[in-house]
Amino acid sequence: MNPNVTEHPVRFAKVRAVTAQPRTRSDARANRERIVAAARTAFAADGLEVPIREIARHAGVGVATVYRHFPAKEALLRAAFAEQLASCASIVEEGLAQDDPWRGFGLVTEKLMEMHARDRGFARAFTSRLPATAGRDRTLRLLLDLIRRAKEAGKLRPDFVLEDLILALMSNEGIQAATPGLRAKASRRFAALMVQSFQTRPGLPPLPPAVRLPLIAEQAPSLAHRSG
Repeated sequence: MNPNVTEHPVRFAKVRAVTAQPRTRSDARANRERIVAAARTAFAADGLEVPIREIARHAGVGVATVYRHFPAKEALLRAAFAEQLASCASIVEEGLAQDDPWRGFGLVTEKLMEMHARDRGFARAFTSRLPATAGRDRTLRLLLDLIRRAKEAGKLRPDFVLEDLILALMSNEGIQAATPGLRAKASRRFAALMVQSFQTRPGLPPLPPAVRLPLIAEQAPSLAHRSG
């Protein structure tokens, strides 16, 4: 028997397997991108309690496909909010680049609050649910530098700590109750009120003891001793 007669089917099968692999990887990548986009939209509109089945439905995939890419919801949160975390870091870097540290502090406070007011899911994730990531840890460290510069400039009250800014962001979440067209304006006003309350002045009474939030004390323990 001619060996080439039986070789062709095997050879063709190998060719089909090789050509199918890139397509499979491409399909998996496309599915992942759809899942992340659907999760980002759902979290922003309805918060973090959106069921995985709803995210799968909006992405046009099965629930099993979502879990294949993201075995835990925390992993999906990290992927969905990666861009927002990068934007947070950029905002703080912009503030640090200001010649006037107090102006930089006010700019960062306003922009972060406006960003959080627009996205219900990210606001909650950043202040509580989002697992510790290098992106958020970097943002928190940059915020510490911003706070230090504002204090050294003699503008920010000396007993202000990083947790105070996080508390302000948590309070800012209430602006989500306003109609979408009013959220940005309401957030800017609230930020201005907060910044004015943070400014030091003669005869300023001391604050109660600082609240140590899990975000700082547990998820970023290396920051806890530097925030006061």
